[in-house]
Amino acid sequence: MKKLIALFMLSGILMFPVITKAQDAEEQEAAEETEVVEEAPAPAAPVMVDDEIMDEEKGFHQIIKEKFIEGDPTFMSPVLICLILGLAVALERIITLNLSTTNTKKLLAKVEEALEQGGIEAAKDVTKNTKGPVASIFTQGLMRYSEGIEMVEKSIIAYGSVEMGRLEKGLVWISLFISLAPMLGFMGTVIGMISAFDSIEAAGDISPSLVAGGIKIALLTTVAGLIVAIILQLFYNYCVAKIDSLVNDMEDASITLVDILVKHKLTK
Repeated sequence: MKKLIALFMLSGILMFPVITKAQDAEEQEAAEETEVVEEAPAPAAPVMVDDEIMDEEKGFHQIIKEKFIEGDPTFMSPVLICLILGLAVALERIITLNLSTTNTKKLLAKVEEALEQGGIEAAKDVTKNTKGPVASIFTQGLMRYSEGIEMVEKSIIAYGSVEMGRLEKGLVWISLFISLAPMLGFMGTVIGMISAFDSIEAAGDISPSLVAGGIKIALLTTVAGLIVAIILQLFYNYCVAKIDSLVNDMEDASITLVDILVKHKLTK
């Protein structure tokens, strides 16, 4: 019995280092696995792209281009042509009207001084060398000075109407494009709605996806036509206001010129 107990104790003493080494090895392996898990990078979270941020990054011209294509170039192109032609006429009128502006007070002072120093011929030279409708009216009036003041007045009134017609030249085209652009937009609207109903009829069912395309074309063409009309209307109103200002200057200056001529004839 004592021998068996001694054998068990001896075997336990011999096996203890082996068990301890095995446990140490297991703990070391577990620690290494833990480190590997901790060092492994966490999976990157999916990046969410915000549509509003993408829209802000797009340029204004890019957005306009996309809407032009979405609205169908077949219907948007005529509206764009109206805008281009209308702006061309409007800019030409604005430049012409600004160049036609004359300092009437300064011109009248020069004419009166020329009449006192050199007579009618000197006054004609002053008006001929001055640009603008007011100077042209003065020239026509001075050319009829020998026929009397009444003829001068009639000549000024008649030639004033001619100059007024020249100033208003081209406004009818701007007015045409202002009316035409919304009409073309509404035509695209009607055609787009017809296309939407054709899709419903062909499918035999009312679905938002079927009518969305046609309705989108309809709305985009309408908006484009209205925007073009608004832009051209602003230029048109500016031209009309400028023409009214020039006409008022011509009328006032013409009355003053007649008074100067009467005074010059009386003191001659």
